[in-house]
Amino acid sequence: MKFSISLVLPLLRLAGLAWAGCQDNADGFAALNGGTTGGNGGTVVTVNNQADLEKYAKASGKYVIKVSGKINISPKGTEVDVANDKTIVGIGATAQISGGGFRIINRRNVIIRNLRIGNTDGGEELDWDGIQVDTSTNIWIDHCIFETIGDGGIDLRKDSDYWTVSNSWIKGVNKAFGIGWTDNVVTKGTIHHVYFDGTTQRNPSADNMLYAHMYNNYLRGCKSYGHYARGATNARIENVYFEDCKNPLTADSEATLTAIGNIYDGTSGTIAKDIGVSFDPANFYSYKLNATADVPSIVLANAGPKADVCT
Repeated sequence: MKFSISLVLPLLRLAGLAWAGCQDNADGFAALNGGTTGGNGGTVVTVNNQADLEKYAKASGKYVIKVSGKINISPKGTEVDVANDKTIVGIGATAQISGGGFRIINRRNVIIRNLRIGNTDGGEELDWDGIQVDTSTNIWIDHCIFETIGDGGIDLRKDSDYWTVSNSWIKGVNKAFGIGWTDNVVTKGTIHHVYFDGTTQRNPSADNMLYAHMYNNYLRGCKSYGHYARGATNARIENVYFEDCKNPLTADSEATLTAIGNIYDGTSGTIAKDIGVSFDPANFYSYKLNATADVPSIVLANAGPKADVCT
């Protein structure tokens, strides 16, 4: 028996199945170590309030948690705990977590996508982050925007491993994106097509990473420093567009750095020279580089929440 697609699609929606990219899989280092699939294949729920978000985020088992509209978090600065095997994804381009963020501690296999996260200003001393990840593996952060953040936009700390941050926009945040807080050199991460927009420090600060792959990012107006290979980090930085940034590329003496194809447009201060020869990401996963001159337009068109990521 043949079915009309116009009849089948509404039935699938009524059945609660995820739709239009809600269950995409990660790329980069997050695609390794068994992959980062979040709640794919598990229960699909839609939430529009803090109580339901917290309930399903900490539940056991696989969940795809679709966020509808704006969720106001109270008390201000609360970071919602996220358990293993979860996808938290905004429906359309208007989903928002306001007044709080997410906390992923000693977890595995978590995806956070297509969300506006912030409005926690004033909380730097209280460690109010957009997304805080400690000692966790297989994390994918994609198509998010971080703005008006009290402390760190994204913190990936304490040996968190096999993660990717992609297609996201960090807007005017002081401590944009911190990595490390450990003497161990084990972390492997990919950062691509991320827009660092008028941020100050940690753009990112990649501390003691075994492998740091940064490509096709767009940094505009960074006020302190740009991409930083800190400590014993082994970094490959490719086709990144730096515009009006201070100290766009920095590396500690014990780091390994290979920088290829980057553009420095109106920058000032340090542009670190290569140190040794870095690892080759192509030995770990496939990826496609955009031409550096095209990066600003590509990133501006794609960074942050989009209507077609999860509908």
